[in-house]
Amino acid sequence: MMKENRLLEMRIFKAVVDAGGFTAAAHLLGVSQPFVSQTMTSLERRLGVQLIHRSTRGHRLTGEGEQFLSACGRILNEIELAEAQVSSARSKVSGELRISAPLAFGLDQIVPLLPEAMADQPNVVFHLALSDSIANLIEDNVDVAIRMGRLTDSSLKSRKLCDLQRLVVAAPSYLEAHGLPQTPADLRRHNCLMWEGPRDHLNRWSFRIDGTVETLLASGNFRSSNGLTLFELCTAGVGIMRLAEHLALPAIREGKLVPLLSDHQVHDDTAISAVFLPERELLPRIRNFVDYLVEAFRQPPWSE
Repeated sequence: MMKENRLLEMRIFKAVVDAGGFTAAAHLLGVSQPFVSQTMTSLERRLGVQLIHRSTRGHRLTGEGEQFLSACGRILNEIELAEAQVSSARSKVSGELRISAPLAFGLDQIVPLLPEAMADQPNVVFHLALSDSIANLIEDNVDVAIRMGRLTDSSLKSRKLCDLQRLVVAAPSYLEAHGLPQTPADLRRHNCLMWEGPRDHLNRWSFRIDGTVETLLASGNFRSSNGLTLFELCTAGVGIMRLAEHLALPAIREGKLVPLLSDHQVHDDTAISAVFLPERELLPRIRNFVDYLVEAFRQPPWSE
């Protein structure tokens, strides 16, 4: 008969890592700090290795600790998934939901949706990471990621939220100072705001010219890996930008931006999607949130 509760040890070890310390883990789990400390000591003694380096400056995982944490995460997820498959009642939905989204889209569109989503799943702890870097769902421990554009990772499951269209725009102040481009070729004489890093492919702007689609490489004196920065500089009159509709259309209606080269506009065959790991699709908190997003973007708010 096993004397130790290995599942409990795993949960406590993972809580120590996630919470950043023994006291915080105890508070998170609703147990005493000595109980957490004793359980960790017992676990390390049984395994014969040190999992966490302890010092006055904090705690740091050892190599063995990182390996064991990864295994614990998989095992606890499998247990949670098994329970979810036999009990999907909404009132019992709980756990942590980790969401990743691009910075501008996240602030503009995802954050306003969270109050209702959180009220719908009151026992779920929501985490939202906003970054224009592309999250790795496994390495970054993400449950649902919002992706804009073509999906390249075939190992992930996805659900389309809505179409993605980008418009070429500029602020009235920029056009007053530099004139209105009449053709795509005129953009070579203008300052275009550009992406850098993993999204630099967005610097290739497609236009319909004489019945064919041609691509122009944007050029200018400013680059950023942050879409919100590019948007702010565009509205400030620094340059021309190819901007997603969720930001472009409201700004156009408010007179902050002007659409350019509309006669040469190409319809983008891309989308905004929610992606997740296939094995986690049955978890109620993930399924419910993705269903909520699909319904929320069935009629995109910016298209009104």
